[in-house]
Amino acid sequence: MTTQDSRNPLTVAVIVGSVRQPRIGRLVADWFTDRATRRTDVRVDLVDLAEVALPLADTPPGGNPDSPIADRLAAADGFVVVTPEYNHSFPAALKNAIDWHHREWAAKPVAFVSYGAGSGGIRAVEQLRLVFAELHAATIRTGVVLTAPWERLDQQGRLVDDGPLGKAADATLDELAWWGEALRTARRNRPYGS
Repeated sequence: MTTQDSRNPLTVAVIVGSVRQPRIGRLVADWFTDRATRRTDVRVDLVDLAEVALPLADTPPGGNPDSPIADRLAAADGFVVVTPEYNHSFPAALKNAIDWHHREWAAKPVAFVSYGAGSGGIRAVEQLRLVFAELHAATIRTGVVLTAPWERLDQQGRLVDDGPLGKAADATLDELAWWGEALRTARRNRPYGS
């Protein structure tokens, strides 16, 4: 389902929140990005935090103008955060990246693709919802939860796209596109915070 004119697609930043090596986060993000790029209503910008130099944030409130990804985040109409669950929370590298930025998140939708053993990362997502609410982002309810994704890899090391998993990704993208279009229109008509 597409929710808008494909001539003006939404820019969606897919953020890989894990920097640990070895990691499965990039495989999960690549799988999701592949699903997203099949659509005509979104354009994907993959932001892999393992490829971005963001030292521990020692910045004033409101973000850091020296961030190597600030322009990419500012240009995004919405976000998909791909996160594992570490000790019932999300990775420190992801929190650091969030804290490096402020205005970039405001009045934009955020979706989640989580993964891990047992709960599939949902405890990390619930904590991220609180963080993004403080930054005036709108988190969406629909998301993708992968329990033990390492058990879903094919012989080439790619995530197997079974029916329910693909349907969850499509539903997430549908909801993100709806919110993305609505909030993009609202920001154009009246800049957020004005």
